[in-house]
Amino acid sequence: MTTWTWIVFSFASIATLTGLCLSIRQKASVLTNRGAVPEHFAEKVSLSAHQKAADYTTAKLGLGRIAQVFSLLLLVLWTIGGGLEWLDGLSRSFGLSEVWTGVSVLLLFFLIGQLLELPLEIYGTFSIESRFGFNKMTTALFISDMVKQLALMLAIGAPIAWVILTLMLGAGELWWLYAWGFWTAFMLLMIWAYPTFIAPLFNKFEPLPDGEMKSTIEALLKRCGFESNGLFVMDGSKRSNHGNAYFTGLGNAKRIVFFDTLLKQLQPIETEAVLAHELGHFHHGHVKKRLVIMVFSTLIGFALLGWLSAQSWFYTGLGIQTPSSHIALLLFMLVMPGFTFALSPIMSFFSRKNEFEADAYAVTNSSGEALASALVKMYEDNASTLTPDPVYSAWNDSHPPAPIRIANIERLLKTAT
Repeated sequence: MTTWTWIVFSFASIATLTGLCLSIRQKASVLTNRGAVPEHFAEKVSLSAHQKAADYTTAKLGLGRIAQVFSLLLLVLWTIGGGLEWLDGLSRSFGLSEVWTGVSVLLLFFLIGQLLELPLEIYGTFSIESRFGFNKMTTALFISDMVKQLALMLAIGAPIAWVILTLMLGAGELWWLYAWGFWTAFMLLMIWAYPTFIAPLFNKFEPLPDGEMKSTIEALLKRCGFESNGLFVMDGSKRSNHGNAYFTGLGNAKRIVFFDTLLKQLQPIETEAVLAHELGHFHHGHVKKRLVIMVFSTLIGFALLGWLSAQSWFYTGLGIQTPSSHIALLLFMLVMPGFTFALSPIMSFFSRKNEFEADAYAVTNSSGEALASALVKMYEDNASTLTPDPVYSAWNDSHPPAPIRIANIERLLKTAT
């Protein structure tokens, strides 16, 4: 094995071991506090709900640890284990052009990857989610979703792969810059097109019916000067009992979407407060900032890929004897998580900072009390733990832990008075 081989697997192993250690810390924290509801939530959350959240969290952590080890094993099998070399040889036996051989390799790689991960997904959905009363997915719907995802991969993934591989093979040394430009344009197009053309393939979206809820929300939008392309209710209950709400789209295509499960959980004023939080993200420019970060990070990624793809050791150190553009793409996708894992706590820090700012906006423009009560209901209904390990949370959680977030809202309310 080469120096590059040792570097890649050292970083991948460190990332996996770190993830496992953090998971074990989280499990210990949750189980240690399982016997009693935290004092601040004692009058709001029942002991049975608290213990359900602890058991649900530990069950998901166990599955997550299996997935982490499995990902490391797949990295070994695909690289020095000869998996990519075998897949490349299989696709070349079809007698296609270099570009279409590459497209074939990429599509087969993702298809095999989905099949290999299918048992974990089935267990998570039909065992863990069902055991805790969240899963509403039928076998027929599960298969239907898989077929649609496969169709989308072929309809969208194949043309994207063809364009990028064509650029890699024929656009000269700056191919990575042109590929980055294409990828950025595609991502912006998908953000715009997703709510209108793709999401409806999987869920029904009905306009929010007239009534107190709609009137309350429209009044909030008017106060905040926010315009959208409509208020919609999504039939999330056909897959899960988890509740959520989100914004999607860009420009005039922006939509506000509520899960039907969320509307059943919350009062109109609580839904307004949750929506005000989401509006806070737009007010503070969080969405635009994240988009800029995404564009900039993909530029760095394509530039790095452009350099690595020209280095022979990049291939030989990972078990590849026949370098190619499509293999370079796959190797890059396989090894980068090990190197970017250390960025997780940094990204989590800034994400939580954004959440605090959005909460402050909601307190100012809606009801802080309603936001706090809505969050407690959502934590309870979604079986989210109230006692996370601080280190695990700082590394993995994009949102502040429940006790810290609720305490911050209460502090804001006291300051306002």
